[in-house]
Amino acid sequence: MTITDRIYGNHTPSGRLQSRRQFLRDAALLAGSACTVPRLDLFADDAQQAKGARPKVAAIVTEFTYRSHGHVILENFVEPYLFNGKLLTSPVDVASIYFDQLPKNETGTQAARDYKIPVYKTIPEALCLGTGDLAVDAVLLIGEHGKYPVNDLGQHEYPRKRFFDETVNVLERAKKPVPIFNDKHLSYRWDWAKEMYDTAKRLGIPFMAGSSVPLAQRRPAFELPAGAEIEEIVSVQGGPVESYDFHGLEVLQSLAEGRKGGETGISSVEFLTGDALFKAADAGRWSLDLAEAAVADEQAVRKVPLRELIRQPARAILLQYKDGLKGTVLSVGYSAVRWSAALKLKNDAATFATYFYGGPWNNRGFFRALAHAIQQHFVERKSPFPVERTLLTTGALDAAMHSRHANGQPQPTPHLEFAYEAADFRTVREMGRTWDTITPETPEPRGMKRDPAP
Repeated sequence: MTITDRIYGNHTPSGRLQSRRQFLRDAALLAGSACTVPRLDLFADDAQQAKGARPKVAAIVTEFTYRSHGHVILENFVEPYLFNGKLLTSPVDVASIYFDQLPKNETGTQAARDYKIPVYKTIPEALCLGTGDLAVDAVLLIGEHGKYPVNDLGQHEYPRKRFFDETVNVLERAKKPVPIFNDKHLSYRWDWAKEMYDTAKRLGIPFMAGSSVPLAQRRPAFELPAGAEIEEIVSVQGGPVESYDFHGLEVLQSLAEGRKGGETGISSVEFLTGDALFKAADAGRWSLDLAEAAVADEQAVRKVPLRELIRQPARAILLQYKDGLKGTVLSVGYSAVRWSAALKLKNDAATFATYFYGGPWNNRGFFRALAHAIQQHFVERKSPFPVERTLLTTGALDAAMHSRHANGQPQPTPHLEFAYEAADFRTVREMGRTWDTITPETPEPRGMKRDPAP
């Protein structure tokens, strides 16, 4: 008996789309019965916060401009924000900030002034609050946006490794391993990413990294049943090479890691474009049916054949996992809020899909849940999901960019054949109640937002 049979019992819905939605509803119930659903700790208890001093955080940012990652993450640290329908205040204080670049349109200096956050000229000074000794309890590294070189592989050389190294130098000197969060992938270079991971492990630094998208509401609701054997996953995204490919990889990996047997690692990575991409689909190397299921709701509105959308432009990253799982990150058209995934279970003809919804205001809403997760990490000194997920996606992205540079030549990745244990991270996922308050009619603030009460 397959997992799907266990879910449906004697009731077999008619039609693929109806079957998919019924699966998602029933799968959530099955997953809930297999384990206790974690309590949503929302930092709403002021008495709990008053038990000890609020952690001080140093924010290390490449640049702070309107809607940059520095802006949309930090606004949820200094203003009340909605998470799962509750209006929360951060349990930590931003005690200092460092800007690596100050472009003409920067807004960080004024924001720091408005919220009385001292700005320091170096990373060590920001961590020491000008005292010469470590004076913060956590470090927030936001190495996204800004004018940095793009190398021959097409990779943005954001200074995440430098930010990490300068931070670790201060922590080592103080002999105090405070929590660190690294926004997005660890580095554009695999060897540097692995060095960062190994250093954090060696020094006992609680380390968290990754994308905001896996924390978004899943429409329809979807929980992978315990013991699910996945045959193939297709993740769909609608953004630029590398920067959005990373998010697509994180969406895929956040689902893949929960399969039966746990994560086993990736054996090879391939970046395909144009006719080669469609030939691979025709040969059964990736599933166009899964891609169509992932964007079914959009297709019903657009009435445009998926192959036509994919051709603007046609590209995908193909992953072959050590245990035989097939994974694909497919680019479809252009949209900053196109994040969806579809999967097929072994020995089951049905396909199941969900859309990762970040709310109104384009992609700004994704960062409420991410900020909440970071704050939990800083308070509890433990990442709510394994940093190994982002280590793996970092390596996969680097391999994909090498494959792209080599005209689609497959890249063997024995260095990515490592296992890790997944975690239940529902406590930091948005489940949708926030969008009862923030609706498409809610005006988007120009500066640092203050979410309305529900």
